[in-house]
Amino acid sequence: MVTMLDALPIAQVPDEAEVLDAYSRAVVSVVEQVGPAVVSIAAASGAPPGRAERMGAGSGVLITPDGYVLTNSHVVHAAGRLEVTLTEGRTLGATMVGDDPATDLAVIRVSASGLPAATLGQSATLRVGQLVIAIGNPLGFQSTVSAGVVSALGRSLRGATGRLIENIIQTDVALNPGNSGGPLVDSRGRVVGINTAIIALAQGIAFAIPVDTARWVVSDLLTRGRVRRAYLGLTGRTRPLDRRLARLVGLAQDTAVEIVAVESASPAAQAGLREGDLIVSLDDGPVTRIDDLHRALAVHAVGVSIALRIVRAGAPLALTITPAEAP
Repeated sequence: MVTMLDALPIAQVPDEAEVLDAYSRAVVSVVEQVGPAVVSIAAASGAPPGRAERMGAGSGVLITPDGYVLTNSHVVHAAGRLEVTLTEGRTLGATMVGDDPATDLAVIRVSASGLPAATLGQSATLRVGQLVIAIGNPLGFQSTVSAGVVSALGRSLRGATGRLIENIIQTDVALNPGNSGGPLVDSRGRVVGINTAIIALAQGIAFAIPVDTARWVVSDLLTRGRVRRAYLGLTGRTRPLDRRLARLVGLAQDTAVEIVAVESASPAAQAGLREGDLIVSLDDGPVTRIDDLHRALAVHAVGVSIALRIVRAGAPLALTITPAEAP
């Protein structure tokens, strides 16, 4: 007997492309493309015999087929022993290539070839609201994935050395501590940042070091094993400027950097700087706090002279200083 139910059309089973919307397809595609290049990193403290080793864990991303891995400095800094686990399951010993706590970036290497490597993109072209995917490998064998959007650009975080890390990417991507050092990837599978921090008591706030910063840091680490930075050899503090003094010397700013100590034989000493001098500009840019000095020196070449303007005993004074390489 034919019933009404038998006469109804049979629903066709949709294929995979129909089930996945555009957002899902983008995330799945990125994970399939970049996931194999994301590794798990185990760092041991290298404690002496008889003492328990402190173990740390994080993630990293292969950036070359011959085993160079980009990660966070805080994941591998001062480690006595490093191990890298690939998504295929192999665990390999790793060595430190270079470490830069000032940007929370480091490069380590495993002795292998033919490894899957991620492609580095550009962070300067990121837009607020853009889709980004964080991939980590905190325990090895299987990547963890979370997706979200770029929440803000141009943020600043203070690194382990006290310097500001500029142009930080803020996202709403869910992270856990084991994701530190893993890549932040755009919808085309290009690495645009290295996930570095979360705010524990905040909801939906995570940060990544921009890949444009990582490019020049990696270049220095591969060629020198360290990042070469300009150095003046002084200690300073932010100090309010007396309004009458500011008007007298033609300054629009209301703070400057007061020198509280000058290292002997340093560029600052050779330039004639003294304790009590007020630094008001460097390379024609205003100096209102120590971070302004750090920013200026971060982009200035070692050994190239800079115009320096100070106020000494209430009078403006122009000097020239030649930064050396930071020890």
